[in-house]
Parts: sequence; structure tokens; C-alpha cells
Amino acid sequence: MTDKINILVLVEMDQDKASDLSLEMLGCARQLADKDDESDVVAVVFGDDFGTLGEDLISFGADEVILLESTLCHPYQADTWLPDMAAMAKETKASLILMSHNSTGGDLAPRLAFKLKCGVATSCEKITIEGAKTFLTRTCYGGKAREVLSFDNEVAIATIRPKSQTPIARDIKRCGDVKTKPLSVNKNDVRVNVIERKRIESDGPKIENASVIVAGGGGLGGPEGFEIATELADVLGGAVGASRVACDQGWCPPGYQIGLSGKTVAPELYIAIGISGASHHMAGCANAKNIVAINNDADAPMFNFSRYGAIGDYEALLPALTKQIAKLKGQ
Repeated sequence: MTDKINILVLVEMDQDKASDLSLEMLGCARQLADKDDESDVVAVVFGDDFGTLGEDLISFGADEVILLESTLCHPYQADTWLPDMAAMAKETKASLILMSHNSTGGDLAPRLAFKLKCGVATSCEKITIEGAKTFLTRTCYGGKAREVLSFDNEVAIATIRPKSQTPIARDIKRCGDVKTKPLSVNKNDVRVNVIERKRIESDGPKIENASVIVAGGGGLGGPEGFEIATELADVLGGAVGASRVACDQGWCPPGYQIGLSGKTVAPELYIAIGISGASHHMAGCANAKNIVAINNDADAPMFNFSRYGAIGDYEALLPALTKQIAKLKGQ
């Protein structure tokens, strides 16, 4: 590598710590930067109560951490984050900017690309750098194929799919610079006011981090089916997920959706109930270690991706399965 490649990572907060995807992106950036001794990884965080976050990010691979502090930073708004994000990109002379492939990254990345007059690739799952060129791999055609993109611009922006990268091991001996700066934006610059935010409470683990997921699809026939699926998830200590069909029908919250237009998961066990196995759904769960399919359609494509399968009516199979697992666990 002949040219210096500075990598800017937008770190998002999950309560009082960096999100799992942010640590994945730092790991990816660290591995890319390590191929060139002159390259640096810079983490940028928007917030107002950082604690030891700066030092934590250094230990997870950042060379420099810039903490932009203001009570205006939460909740995310483009008017609040965009000006300083663009300024940090120029100040650090970033050649590659990484953001999470979620609602924040999906909104901010194209705005930043327009402001910096550069290219943006969304939903990336692999990044390589050859010389001064950055190559970004992502899914296309509903998850049926992969495409590799590169840009002629000096800067490339990529949003990264969850579970596609691996965080590096924490090293508390790593050294780096932590800077805290005030946000350049004031209240009068914000054109949108958030009137209300609603958080859906869940007693179980977050779907993105769950080691067991019980997911339902159109084959459940209605919200009652998700009550049965929830009973199985509770016994297994897992989370409940869903296909797009089930979410579009209003049978479960949108936050349950797994797939190309939903969340990406990689649990140890993924139980797919009444899910056909279309490519856009598999794009979100294909990295599961073990997939179990339950479907009354013997020809459902999901069986092709599953290690185990059961053909039959879920209303008869699930309660019996839940009861047997509870018995084995002594519940």
C-alpha cells in the first residue's frame, strides 16, 4: 500500500457503551489499517455522557477518539450530526468512512456522501483495500448475488451489515488520543423536533445478540401464532423474530423483522416456523450456526438451508416441543 488510508468510524451508543456493530466496524478498520503502518483509525462519537468510552474504544482498535459533546446529540437527527461529521471527515483526511447499516447510517450516509461529493455503498459485508482503491462487497438481487464496488472519489463511505465483521480482542494496553469537542450545532440549527419516542420493552435478550431465535413467518397465520412462538423462545432463553410478511401484516412489531430489509442475526440456533426461506429473508439469518425449519410445506426452500426440519402443523408441534424442552430443563 503506497498511500495513507485514514479510516473514520462512526460509533453509536447502546445505552452507556459502544454498540456491538460499532465494535465490529472498529475491528474491520483496525485490520485494514494494520496493513499499512501509516494508516490510522479514528472513532467519532456523538453524545453527552461518555464516561470511559474514549479509552474503551482505544482498547478495541481506535488510534484516536473524537467525542462530540452536546445534549442535542440524542436522539439522532441529521441536522445535528451531519455538519460535524463532515467536518471530522475533512479534518482527519479520511479515505474510508464506516457507519452502521441501520436507521441512523441509512439516513446519514447518503447525506454525508452528498456533502463530501463522494460515493456511498450500503449494506456492505466485506472491505478490501488495494493501493489507493477501496473495494466494497455487498449483496444484490435480493441476496441472490454479491457485487464489488469501488469509487473514483478520494473518499468512500460504507454502511456495514451487522454480524458481517469480527471485533478485535480488547487490549487495555493500547494507547491513543481521546479528544472531547463541543458540537458546532446549536438548537436554532435543528429544523426537526422529535415530539415523542416509544420504546418496545422486551424481557428477553435483544434479537441482534440472542444466541437462540424463534422466528415466525406467514405460515403462523396471525398474531396468535407468535404467542406460541414466544412460549418456545422463553423456555429456550431466546428472542422472537419474524419474516417481513408477518411484520407487514401487523402480527408482531417491526423490530422483529429479520432479512435484507430487516435485521441481520447470527445465533447458535435459529428456529424458523412457517417461513418459506426466500432469499431476502435468508440474507438476514444465513450465518446462524444451526437452522431448524418447521413448516407444513415439504417443498419450502427453508428446508434446503436447515440442519434439521419438521414437516407438520406448528400448532401441534410447538406446544409439544416447548413442553418437552421445559421438562428436560426441569422447568
